[in-house]
Amino acid sequence: MKAIVCKEWGLPETLVIEDFPSQNPGPGEVKIRIRAAGVNFPDYLIIQKKYQIQPPLPFTPGSEVAGEVMAVGEGVTHVKPGDRVSAFCNLGGFAEEVIVLAPVAQVLPASVSFEVAAAFSLTYGTSMHAIKERAVIQPGETMLVLGAAGGVGIAAIEIGKALGARVIAAASSDERMEACKAHGADEVINYEAEDLRAAIKRVNNDKPVDVVYDAVGGKFAEPAVRSLAWKGRYLIVGFASGDIPSIPLNLLLLKGSSLVGVFWGDFAKREPEKNAANILELANWLKEGKLNPLVSHTYKLEDTAQALIDLSNRKVTGKAVILP
Repeated sequence: MKAIVCKEWGLPETLVIEDFPSQNPGPGEVKIRIRAAGVNFPDYLIIQKKYQIQPPLPFTPGSEVAGEVMAVGEGVTHVKPGDRVSAFCNLGGFAEEVIVLAPVAQVLPASVSFEVAAAFSLTYGTSMHAIKERAVIQPGETMLVLGAAGGVGIAAIEIGKALGARVIAAASSDERMEACKAHGADEVINYEAEDLRAAIKRVNNDKPVDVVYDAVGGKFAEPAVRSLAWKGRYLIVGFASGDIPSIPLNLLLLKGSSLVGVFWGDFAKREPEKNAANILELANWLKEGKLNPLVSHTYKLEDTAQALIDLSNRKVTGKAVILP
């Protein structure tokens, strides 16, 4: 069984591929032959020891997978060998096989491909939790999405629209703006080509926004905060720019607005019933065609490092997927 291994903290070039003996699942576990694994920005951070979770070395990165059940451990009844499943595994996804706790392995509808399934859990789960639970967005409100052409950004656009919001998508190039439009954005902004605050006023009829969904951080944070409406909510999703911003708190005081942290991984652990309900709602929207996950790049297992490099250099629109 081949797997990508992080043996030392560093950039993607330090990753290696190695062979390991295949293992059997224990009680309450499921062994999956991985057909597709989603690539996410936390994968890029975790190998550099820059993520909230810091596993001991060595480890295999990769947190969301889809494939076929190879074997099940004692007590597992909801899936069987041969079933097509997806799973959020935290670690171990960039490999040919992975063993997960049984509850995280969910049967895939026949209409959902392995590639789409592997691009779904983290991005759509994160954005659903952010917009529905943390922002409590209401129909007719306006949401600004920063980093809108990335995986969580595309998910945020689609979920915002499904919940009745007006969505302004901000991205870093005209090509990425077109992708945002294709996934439902009402207005688009190239925040590398024009002043963000001025652009928000231009596309929003000189009005502030109710919610900011920020997966970027850095220099865009303060102008976005200044663009919040009274009782606006600023969702802190991530820092793809690599820069954690400092925000003048008086801006929040004057607007009666809120900074709201979003950590889907812990939410899923602490409130599994709510998370399961969200995932079910997302699955129904996927069947209804309200969601259309974008997989723009696929890579072989041995090219995992290049996938992470491309992701960090903003060469990936939507999601990249590893195909072992």
